[in-house]
Amino acid sequence: MGWGKEVGPRVGEGVKWLDSLPDSQDSNIPVKTVIGGQLEYSNTKSLNRNRKNTQLEESYYHSTSNIPLLGKTIGRMLDETVAKYPDRTAYVFPKDDKRRTFRQLQDEVDRLAAGFLSLGLKKGDRVGMWGPNTLEWILTQYATAKVGLIMVNMNPGYRTSELEYALKKVGVKAIVSAQSFKTQDYYSMIHEICPEIAEATPGHHLKSKNLPELESVIMLGSGNFKGALMFDDVMDLARDEHRKEAAEIAKTLQFDDPINIQFTSGTTGFPKGATLSHQNILNNSNFVGFGIKYHEKHHTICCPVPLYHCFGMVLASMCVVTHGATCVFPSPSFEPEPTLQAVEKEKCTSLYGTPTMFIDMLNHANFKNYDVSSLSTGIMAGSPCPVEIMKQCISKMNMHDVMIAYGLTEPVRNQFTCLGDPVELTTSTVGKALDHVQVLSISSNLHIYCFSSTVFKHARTLLVPPVESHRPHGRQHRTGEYPGELCISGYCVMRGYWNDDAKTREAIDEEGWFHSGDLARMDENGYCRIVGRIKDLIIRGGENVYPTEIEQFLYKHPKIEDVQVIGLPDKRMGEEVCACIKVKAGETVTPEEIKDFCKGQIAHFKIPRYIEFVEEYPMTVTLKIQKYLMRQELTKKLNLSS
Repeated sequence: MGWGKEVGPRVGEGVKWLDSLPDSQDSNIPVKTVIGGQLEYSNTKSLNRNRKNTQLEESYYHSTSNIPLLGKTIGRMLDETVAKYPDRTAYVFPKDDKRRTFRQLQDEVDRLAAGFLSLGLKKGDRVGMWGPNTLEWILTQYATAKVGLIMVNMNPGYRTSELEYALKKVGVKAIVSAQSFKTQDYYSMIHEICPEIAEATPGHHLKSKNLPELESVIMLGSGNFKGALMFDDVMDLARDEHRKEAAEIAKTLQFDDPINIQFTSGTTGFPKGATLSHQNILNNSNFVGFGIKYHEKHHTICCPVPLYHCFGMVLASMCVVTHGATCVFPSPSFEPEPTLQAVEKEKCTSLYGTPTMFIDMLNHANFKNYDVSSLSTGIMAGSPCPVEIMKQCISKMNMHDVMIAYGLTEPVRNQFTCLGDPVELTTSTVGKALDHVQVLSISSNLHIYCFSSTVFKHARTLLVPPVESHRPHGRQHRTGEYPGELCISGYCVMRGYWNDDAKTREAIDEEGWFHSGDLARMDENGYCRIVGRIKDLIIRGGENVYPTEIEQFLYKHPKIEDVQVIGLPDKRMGEEVCACIKVKAGETVTPEEIKDFCKGQIAHFKIPRYIEFVEEYPMTVTLKIQKYLMRQELTKKLNLSS
């Protein structure tokens, strides 16, 4: 992989990389000294985002920071935080009536880690975690990290074939499973793909013909499941020799070891196992916390998003250990009213969610019955955030410091708005690059890349045209000229897709750039606007149409609750614009009214030819809308040729 200055000549003339840090008195960057082989920093009392008065002419932005990257493992970070706040509440699960202090969390994590070792699991073995948000999910997250096991986040909505695919893809050796989720019977599904479990002895290795690497099944809760161990029993298996073994393993772990596999959402094609390290996860959580000012005072986070997803696991749960926050998970899966109840009862100060979740809470019949005045901040992410919904979060939920997050599983989360940004920027952009990130754009049809320097730990972001070789080259261009693909490199980027070198090479080129497939435009101050997915781009009669732009406009219509814009095939134009609209309760609207609303306000070729009124959208378990299914269904319904 090419790192550092040698990349400069590849990205076009006029690009200059810093050979040294600017003077600290001018830029508030800390003085760097070397003590005993370790970088030590002074002047780190404030977080310098270098955001004001940037005034870029070319699409290049460098976000400096005086906060160094963490070089720790998750287990070490947990132990250090426990020492600081032993009696502070770490986690709350209201539906299960469970809460744990940091000291209690550490004790149970250590018991579970030793219990895993008693089953014969070794460093590097994969342990699946399959279920909705529970305390046991959290314990498994930290216990695996403490002894070098690689936790595999399993989508709670998986059906039997998807479960089988995931277990085989990454070679899961042990699976921790809930008993059920909604209509799914997890044990029956496991039995279907591993019938030998019915004759197996709990605690002894399974011998499955279909899943030869699977040795142990661990069920949550209580009951009798043939061939499976119960979660509490595994914790009770811990002995002194296992605890000693766990302590010895911890000494051998490195911060860049793989520690987690998260499957891509699978909105298209088969899910891929993005492999993340301690460094990926801890640093992303750390800088998110600094960005939202969790370091300034104790915060209580209400997190209704799923733990299996990066949003819940890294941006919420991991902030417990990086910033000493308290994290509340209102219910096993998202429900609007329990979330509002949790905010009121636990006096949460920060609320997370996707735009769909916030829409559901704001439009809930009992919304006005709950006191959410304790809120002051939060994060909205997962899909483009409608301007009108963000404004309602500020005005109706007291979330004046709400942040927009941008990122994917493979590079975790890498761009955020900064607190104090004007409302129009908070609601219309994903902000500037996170700390240790530089931004550069060149040529038309841009790509954005984040790049991490091994010396000064700064990351870079580039915009270049899509090319078959995926090599960053082209000319620089002025800010705001063109949108282009967002690509990322640096500490935040995954190690690769597990057991899939071909897909890894497709996603991360030989220079280390991860290609996201998202289209973005940068302004003169370094703020990026996501205008859509490359695969969602509509090309109508040669005109590029960005669905997000039309969606943001239609959200201003007083009768529209939610809208998704897609392209449908057309023999003459290639594609035509279709708006799929959810109307607010008690309202009625006609297609003609929607089209009249658009006339004179947006270009004629952006006005939807098709208006479809829907009750719901097809979604993943993380509430990501599956536009490709919408296209398939409407193409068939309207009898259009593909």
